[in-house]
Amino acid sequence: MYSSLVSRAATALLVGAGIVGAVIELDIDNADSIKNAAATIAYDMMTYYKGNLTGGIPGVLPGPPPNPSWGYYWWESGAMWGTLIDYWHYTNDTTYNDIASAGIQWQVGENQDMMPSNWSQSMGNDDQAFWGMTAMLAAEYNFQNPPAKSPGWLALAQAVFNTQAVRPDMSTCGGGLRWQVYPYLTGYDYKNSIANGCFFNIGARLARYTGNDTYAQHAEKTWNWITNVGLMDHNYNIYDGAHIESNCTDINKVQFSYNMAVWLLGAANMYNYTNGSTIWKERTDGLLNTTLNLFFPDNIAYEIACETKLTCTTDMYSFKAYLTRWLASTTKMAPYTYDLIMPRLRTSAIAAAKQCNGGSNGRTCGLSWSKGTVWDGTQGVGQQMAAMSAIFVNLLPLKEVKPPVTNSTGGTSTGNNNAGSSSVSNPEALKPVKEADKVGAGILTTIVLVGATGMFGWMSI
Repeated sequence: MYSSLVSRAATALLVGAGIVGAVIELDIDNADSIKNAAATIAYDMMTYYKGNLTGGIPGVLPGPPPNPSWGYYWWESGAMWGTLIDYWHYTNDTTYNDIASAGIQWQVGENQDMMPSNWSQSMGNDDQAFWGMTAMLAAEYNFQNPPAKSPGWLALAQAVFNTQAVRPDMSTCGGGLRWQVYPYLTGYDYKNSIANGCFFNIGARLARYTGNDTYAQHAEKTWNWITNVGLMDHNYNIYDGAHIESNCTDINKVQFSYNMAVWLLGAANMYNYTNGSTIWKERTDGLLNTTLNLFFPDNIAYEIACETKLTCTTDMYSFKAYLTRWLASTTKMAPYTYDLIMPRLRTSAIAAAKQCNGGSNGRTCGLSWSKGTVWDGTQGVGQQMAAMSAIFVNLLPLKEVKPPVTNSTGGTSTGNNNAGSSSVSNPEALKPVKEADKVGAGILTTIVLVGATGMFGWMSI
């Protein structure tokens, strides 16, 4: 493992120095080619991350906007760490494991519930849940356990679930989570598919991991709510959300790929948890068919809401990362879906690699995979994350990629059924970043770099 790690890191370094061809070269039938392409894209993605540098804040990307204008909201940092955990699991490349583990732990919050008060001014249920899904993934993959006295990955996922399980508001729209956590936030009057889908996803995966049916009951209840309120229709189209003032009748029918994917993976986990029940197979099939029909024209992943005219927000540029990763994960939970899913992931990866030919380094990834080698002029963490995800999941046909574990099949992560019990409902408003937080970043970086033998040094060049 170490020799292959060094080889791929060296390749990325040489590419960065302009010594080898700039474009991303990919042989989709060659595991080493896939690993090298994904490693190069990951390297370029991590040049955006400054939390490993003195003066930076560990765990988070620059932002939120408008400081800087191109910055990122807190949730996308959590999503990025989840992508890197998946990257490690597929490729066995441990380059980013220490920095990912430390970054997640730095953001667990004062009550170890993935709600740090520094981000209370933009805390959505979906924001918290993306960090929770990353923690869940770490538990499912037996990712390196946190240091002693730090909360375990399973406990963090349970904390997110427990804090959200008491939030559905039965007085409006018949239940369901609001988009935002706190009443003073814009969007508190909106109930949407992504917040409820993330909760459903975590509940389904916790049920499978722990065997505790209480989690499954919450997942079932959430499914019933979204179908009853009309945010998921009888054809398994999933719409964005609706306002409580209209009792959720003013449904915004815009559709995003990550909404489909988060519900699909949750449904596939419920199918697995129920030992292949008829109802969850029907639901998994319905979501899968709609996902493939809507978001894979010409068998290439496409963000239908914004990709045509590139009107995507910063968030939306990352959605295809979750689409491709969670489709691949679905094949592990419901293996019969493999033959439907993998051909689309294959063509998407080939197309994504071709789109990674722009920017000053000649290999920056755009969003418009269907445009082939005509770079669309966009760039950022989301585009890099999406391309690398589409590529590395294509290791599935070429090597053994182990399915997620449970606590009865080798899972070692420490849980806590009472996690999140110390959470507060309305923390103080956003606090300025403390100088200690910034100084700590330098200390953390030193610790990480000692173990990486300088591997991360070239990321800040």
